[in-house]
Amino acid sequence: MSRANGSIIGPKNVTTSSAASGVFSLSEQQISLGAGEFPIGVAASFDFLVVAGGGGGGAGEAVAARRRGGGGGAGGLRTSYGSTSGGGGSAEGTVNVTAGVTYTVTVGAGGAGGFTTGSAGDRNGINGSDSSISGTGLTTITATGGGGGGRGTGNDINAAGNSGGSGGGGGTTSDTPDSDGGAGTANQGFAGGDGGNTGDNNSGGGGGAAEVGASNTVDSTGGDGLAVSITGSSVYYAGGGGGGRTSAGADGGLGGGGDGGDGDGDNGVAGTANTGGGGGCAGYEQGSAGVGGDGGSGVVIIRAIAGPAAGTTGSPTVASDGSDFVYTFTGSGSITF
Repeated sequence: MSRANGSIIGPKNVTTSSAASGVFSLSEQQISLGAGEFPIGVAASFDFLVVAGGGGGGAGEAVAARRRGGGGGAGGLRTSYGSTSGGGGSAEGTVNVTAGVTYTVTVGAGGAGGFTTGSAGDRNGINGSDSSISGTGLTTITATGGGGGGRGTGNDINAAGNSGGSGGGGGTTSDTPDSDGGAGTANQGFAGGDGGNTGDNNSGGGGGAAEVGASNTVDSTGGDGLAVSITGSSVYYAGGGGGGRTSAGADGGLGGGGDGGDGDGDNGVAGTANTGGGGGCAGYEQGSAGVGGDGGSGVVIIRAIAGPAAGTTGSPTVASDGSDFVYTFTGSGSITF
């Protein structure tokens, strides 16, 4: 029999010997899928990547003692896609959805870099903001903002990095022992590296989603982020910001971590937007100090499995990968199934 052109139940110009009206044979399905005419239902489940905003890098101290801040910690990373989640934990489960439910997507901003207020009392970087997916029947999926890098400071003021999704690196201090890197959050990110005391002018790198930030006794680099292929391509997210040695900034970690500032009064490099990378520490040398780099904003990616969503707000970018539809939110919005 021949189906009607453009009918709801049949593709255009297809002749078949199917016995039952309105039933697609396998060959008809393939023809219709190739022409974009086969009816595809709304996805019943999705995978996700949720990355919080990265922490800002710490400021240096404007004195000749060459004390510099720590690198900002990366935003926390949670994912259901791939073999591992952030912080070395197991991947989380795919989300089964209920038709008609709207899920709210929040994308966290990066934290501001620390700044110098005088010869002492310099500021830690500010923690990044959380990212999340929430909705009826779903336990909210929240990634924690990255920890700010510790300040470079004297006067026996503690220069520890802030805790966060990944921890900020410790700054250089006159305290003994060395200043600690901030703690990361379980299954989201790692701790920042330790900073040095007066006898060791190196600061710690910010923690990343895949490894600890380097300490002052190593090379002060930010911890690398995690490579996730949820978009169809392998991309690194959530790298820690670089700390620094006496007169040179260290590299940020893979996944958008900003480099530490190099010389006299140089600012730290900001983390890359929509990666959750931590900001680099401020550069300093011979009595002046810069501002720590801001943390990179976060991102939320939802991969609708075997079909599209029914609708979105917030203007996510939409791409297809096989039969899946990938929605990338660089700002807050919502998605309905």
